[in-house]
Amino acid sequence: LQDQAMMKTMSGGNCNLNVPAKNSYRMVVLGASRVGKSSIVSRFLNGRFEDQYTPTIEDFHRKVYNIRGDMYQLDILDTSGNHPFPAMRRLSILTGDVFILVFSLDNRESFDEVKRLQKQILEVKSCLKNKTKESADLPMVICGNKNDHSEIFRKVRTDEGENLVSSDENCAYFEVSAKKNTNVDEMFYVLFSMAKLPHEMSPSLHRKISIQYGDTFQQKSFRMRRVKDMDAYGMISPFARRPSVNSDLKYIKSKVLREGQSREREKCTVQ
Repeated sequence: LQDQAMMKTMSGGNCNLNVPAKNSYRMVVLGASRVGKSSIVSRFLNGRFEDQYTPTIEDFHRKVYNIRGDMYQLDILDTSGNHPFPAMRRLSILTGDVFILVFSLDNRESFDEVKRLQKQILEVKSCLKNKTKESADLPMVICGNKNDHSEIFRKVRTDEGENLVSSDENCAYFEVSAKKNTNVDEMFYVLFSMAKLPHEMSPSLHRKISIQYGDTFQQKSFRMRRVKDMDAYGMISPFARRPSVNSDLKYIKSKVLREGQSREREKCTVQ
């Protein structure tokens, strides 16, 4: 994408927020079905847990932050556990900046799926990294959910999860409970720290702001009188839509072709 186009815009209600591309990130949540991916996302966005299970096809969320006067945008892609379209999963990986891989501690197959996903992410990102000559790290958290269940139901040992991340300083392992909200905040804090993002993006470290404040949200002087000691605010966009597949493909193509690399070369296939 051209420099003048490298601004991601959030529109909703009467507000129109422009966030520099350098402060715009995509978090991709992957894992098998029924492991609690959407529950973890719900905890992150709303601090709530939904008891009723609804299969996810693909959900997209956007949260915008004003942190000490600087604007940040976090797009969250909550993917399907069934992976009906492998090419879409690969595209999601290509466009992701930070990753959460979720399995259920009482489901061995979901742990095996996370191991496959971890390998796929490293392979896909390595291919893209070779084309773009980027040296950026790949922040990733592997998350064993449902640690509120009795130990008699556990199918994956703690040391097995820790072994998946032992050789990568940009990968961490957590056992959490989305239901009880155990270790969820800590997990996001570590993930954002590895990504070198402001730690105030973690759920408990910023003030949640309503969309009604959108018009003044991006101003450097934005403050809430009720919370004088806090300079970090977050707002969920209720009207955010996932960028089109075409937009994502153009974004990846622009990264590969940047810095004059316009000649035909071996491609990181999306198929």
